[in-house]
Amino acid sequence: MNTHYLNGLPQEWTAIAEVFSALGDGTRQTILLLFEPGESIELKTFVDILPLSRSAVVHHLKVLEQAGLLIPHKHGRALSYTLNLACAVHALGQVKTYADELLAATEAAQ
Repeated sequence: MNTHYLNGLPQEWTAIAEVFSALGDGTRQTILLLFEPGESIELKTFVDILPLSRSAVVHHLKVLEQAGLLIPHKHGRALSYTLNLACAVHALGQVKTYADELLAATEAAQ
């Protein structure tokens, strides 16, 4: 057992944990799936189409933004978001690398 992780996640895993935490909610997954390639979507559009209060929509968008999955853009008084797929790909790549290394070590030990 690798007990040194009981004291907390390694620094490089903190951002990855935020991404997976953000992706753990169905509403936030829906928000991400709404984007077309290269599209920017206004906050007002999310509020209009999602069956949630404005404050709930803002909360979900903020969680996705803090995880790095959405990039906010101000246009005067309007706020819009674009998808940051590089963030998701990086987090998935880190997990894949960890899994590949663990699998290789497991196979070598057998």
